[in-house]
Amino acid sequence: MAFSEAEVQRARGAWEKMYANAEDNGTTVLVRMFTEHPDTKSYFTHFKGMGTAEEMEQSDQVRSHGKRVLTTINDLVQHLDSTDAFLGIVNPLGKKHAMQLKIDPKNFRIICDIILQLMEEKYGGDCKASFEKVTNEICTRLSNAYKEAGW
Repeated sequence: MAFSEAEVQRARGAWEKMYANAEDNGTTVLVRMFTEHPDTKSYFTHFKGMGTAEEMEQSDQVRSHGKRVLTTINDLVQHLDSTDAFLGIVNPLGKKHAMQLKIDPKNFRIICDIILQLMEEKYGGDCKASFEKVTNEICTRLSNAYKEAGW
């Protein structure tokens, strides 16, 4: 990974803002993904019965999963300066989503784009710009894990 120390610090500063309210921001990300890309909801059998954004926003399951997504990204952000540690998180995550959960890898770009959109809305364009390289790295590394898993 090619992150300068300054890029790592800017990315961590930007992410800190998002992660400070992980449950609500994670919920917003998932609800947007499910409403703007309804096909993504098909991977979550326990979310299928929820028809409205309001139902999803109130769901403990959606809120919990949204927080889990942001917590995983937080773990990755903490290891931007260590390729081995970063890959130690992202590779098993990619393989699990490929082999066990059978999630289409295009969904990672969708969720990362929604995260960037939310960052820009809530914290401004500089915040988004500071985090774009991170989302690109996450998506690239997940894609590589999928390829290694035979996708």
